[in-house]
Amino acid sequence: MATTSQPLQGKTTCKKIFWAVFPHACFIVSLVIYAFLGALMFSHIESTRKVTVSEEYRTFLQKLMCLARKLPDNLTENETLNRDIHQLLNTADPVWFINPKERWNFFGSLFFCCTVFTTVGYGNTYPVTWTGKCLCMLYALFGIPLMFLVLTDMGDILATVLSKSYNEFRKLQSKILASKLCSGSTCSKRNELKSREQSKIVINEPLTIMEVLRSQSGVKQVKYRNVELFEMLIAREKENTQPARNKSMERWSSCPELAREKTVSRVIKNFDKIGKELEKLDVPIVLMVLVIFVYISCAAAILPKWEKKMDFQEAFYFCFITLTTIGFGDTKLEHPKFFLFFSLYIIIGMEIVFIAFKLGQDRLIVLYKKVISFCAEKNMPSKKIYPK
Repeated sequence: MATTSQPLQGKTTCKKIFWAVFPHACFIVSLVIYAFLGALMFSHIESTRKVTVSEEYRTFLQKLMCLARKLPDNLTENETLNRDIHQLLNTADPVWFINPKERWNFFGSLFFCCTVFTTVGYGNTYPVTWTGKCLCMLYALFGIPLMFLVLTDMGDILATVLSKSYNEFRKLQSKILASKLCSGSTCSKRNELKSREQSKIVINEPLTIMEVLRSQSGVKQVKYRNVELFEMLIAREKENTQPARNKSMERWSSCPELAREKTVSRVIKNFDKIGKELEKLDVPIVLMVLVIFVYISCAAAILPKWEKKMDFQEAFYFCFITLTTIGFGDTKLEHPKFFLFFSLYIIIGMEIVFIAFKLGQDRLIVLYKKVISFCAEKNMPSKKIYPK
C-alpha cells in the first residue's frame, strides 16, 4: 500500500502544480501565439504590396535635381541653398526608400507587432496599405487588453515576491535591532518567565470521547445534557480516524465529476484572483525607484554591445522610453532581431514600471485626501458659544 500511495501522491501534486500554473501560462502562451499570427499576417500583406512611383516622389526628385544643379563649389557660402535642401529632405517620405520585402519580413513584422500591443510605437515601422492600417487597428483592439492582462497577472507574481522579500527584510531588521537593544541577562530572564507561564497553562478541552467519559461523573446525565457535544466529538473522531487518501481514492473512483468540479473551481478562483496582490502591495516608492534604476542600468550596460552606435547614456534613455511606453522614435535599433530577444526583458520591465505607477497612484490618492481634508477643516466655520 505504501508503494502505491507514493505514485498517487506524486500524481496529485503534479496535477495541483499544473492547475496552479495553468492560468499564468495560458496568458503568456496566448500572447506569443497572437504575436506570431500578427507577424505572419502583416508580413504577407505589407511585403507583397506593389511599389508604385507617386507624383509626390516625382516632384521630390525634380526639385532635388534642380537644387543639385545649383550647387556651388563651396556649400558654406550659400545659406539659402542649404536651407532649401534641408526643407526638401524633410518633405521626403521614408517609405519611398524602403524595400517592403526587407522591412516586412517575419522578424520585422514580429517587431512591429510587439511595438503595437506594448503601445511603444517607435514610428519607424508602420503599415502603408489601407488593408494593413485597418488590420492594425483591429489587431491593437484585441492585443493591447491581452498585453495589459499579462502585465497584471505577472505583476501579481512580482508583487508577491516583492512584498514577501520586503517583509522578510523588515523581520530580520527588527530581530537585529531587538538583539542589540536587549542584553543577554535580561533576555534570558524574560524567556524563563515566559516558559514558566506557558508551562502553567493546561488545556482542559477534551479531545476524544473516552476523555469526556472519564472526566464526567454521571454518564447518563452527560448523555442527555450534552447531546450536541457528543455529536461534534463523534464527527471529529470519524474525520481523524479515516485516512485522507481513502477519501480521495473513493472520490476519484466513485464519482470523478466531484474531483473535476473541485479542480475547475480552483482554476476559476485563480482567474478571479488576478490583480488582488497588486492591491495588497505596500512597498516604499523609493525602493521601487531603486529597483527600476538598477534594472535599466543592467540593460544599458549590455545593449551597447549589440548596438554599436549606442553608449550607456543613450541606451539608458532608450530603455526608459521603451519601458514607459513613450517611444518617441528618436533612438532606433539597427538590429530589430535583438529586440525580439530583448522582449522578455521589456515585458518584465513594463511590469515593474506598472507596479511603480500603481504605488505612485496610491500615494497620490492618499496625499489628495489629506490635502482636501486639511482644506475642509480650515474652511469649516468655527462654533460660536452664545451665553445662556
